[in-house]
Amino acid sequence: MRLRLVGTMLVVGFVAFAPLHAQDEKTPALSILSGQKIAFLGDSITQAGARPGGYCQLVIDGLKKQGVEVTGVFAGISGHKSNQMLARLEKDVLSKDPDWMTLSCGVNDVWHGARGVALEPYKANITAIVDKAQAAGVKVMILTATMIKEDQAGELNQKLLPYNEFLRELAPAKGCLLADLNAEMQVELKTFPTDAPKGKQLTSDGVHMNPYGNFMMAKGILKAFGVAEASLPGLVTEWKKRPGSKSLRLHLSMSLHEYDVLEKKLEKPVQTAFDEFLKAKKDELLAE
Repeated sequence: MRLRLVGTMLVVGFVAFAPLHAQDEKTPALSILSGQKIAFLGDSITQAGARPGGYCQLVIDGLKKQGVEVTGVFAGISGHKSNQMLARLEKDVLSKDPDWMTLSCGVNDVWHGARGVALEPYKANITAIVDKAQAAGVKVMILTATMIKEDQAGELNQKLLPYNEFLRELAPAKGCLLADLNAEMQVELKTFPTDAPKGKQLTSDGVHMNPYGNFMMAKGILKAFGVAEASLPGLVTEWKKRPGSKSLRLHLSMSLHEYDVLEKKLEKPVQTAFDEFLKAKKDELLAE
């Protein structure tokens, strides 16, 4: 009887614990933990990424949906290059005591031409940024620089190649995570229909991200943190449903006389009346 009982307990114990171990094997280990802080260091792309719907905010949201609650330090400044980021690293990042820092730098170093930063000084600046961050106990994720105009064969993108090759080599050499956003961007551009308008598929102006570009950047960073690739389409579906993630600019021309007539006729401001009309029309079209 004792032997049977012990055997039964062993079987029950095995059954009870087996699913847990199986689940652990399928669940990817994330490099970042709840309660940690991410500093996003970069240029205007990162500055815009701190806005609602920007890639920095989407990274925080994507981690939250994985059960990882983090806070952000937003350190993007428009026009900044590697030398300027190095100069303000202590003030804008290290003094905030983050656990992680993403480094997005390279577009302006190349795009600004004679006012940019040549390859060798760029290498020295980036290496110094990584070294100083790591010496302060900050873990670093390096992001390859995104494209300059959406044509990989273009002169500026060709000039950017050795900058990104350096970043790809530096990341493993320094023990950093790498999000190869330049490669991700080139892949994403191939998914648009061949007859889609060229030049503004992932960007608003060839450089700064539109909503789809922000999705692309956020997905690349989340993958680098260890989020399973299979979960990313679901995140994008949720992000697309966020209110205000897309807006239309409509221009309605009228004479001043017509405006005066409408102003007297309507019981509310003319702009408000037309905004409400358009919203009702949108809802009507979506319901069809």
